[in-house]
Parts: sequence; structure tokens; C-alpha cells
Amino acid sequence: MYLVAIAWMYVVVMMAIVEAGSPNGTVLGALFTFVLYGALPLAIVLYLLRSPARKRARLAAEADATRAESATQPDGGDHAPGDAVAAERKEA
Repeated sequence: MYLVAIAWMYVVVMMAIVEAGSPNGTVLGALFTFVLYGALPLAIVLYLLRSPARKRARLAAEADATRAESATQPDGGDHAPGDAVAAERKEA
């Protein structure tokens, strides 16, 4: 995926250089060529292609949060947890 993105940016940079260096071209035209043909479309495509990975990361974070929450409440109730171990009594 990243190899195609790098190759596309190479092509767009070359287009922008030719635009800036041609007799009828301008630096502003080269900037627009770079942004409108390269950076903006590539950012949108990479964002869309990374959405499954973002979803997996979000689900993993939610699962970790659920595990951490259940670890703080040993009995799973909504009340404040008491001592998990009974106090030691001395026989008189």
C-alpha cells in the first residue's frame, strides 16, 4: 500500500517540477498541482484504506478497558469493593 503511495507522490512531484520549470508554468500552478493531484487525494485514499485497522485498534482498546474495569471490581458489582481477604482475628 505504501509503495503505491510513494510512487504516486514521486509522479506528482515530477509533475509539479515540470509545471514550475516550464515557460508557461508558475510556482503557484506547481503548488496547486502538488496539492490537488497528490497530497489531498492521497490523504483521502490512505484514510479510507486505514479504517479497518483503526476499527481493530478501537475494539482492542475497548476490550482492554473492559478487562481493566472488571479487574478493579472483583465481584462485578456496582458497589464499592470491600476487603477481598477477611481480617485475621486473634483468639483470646
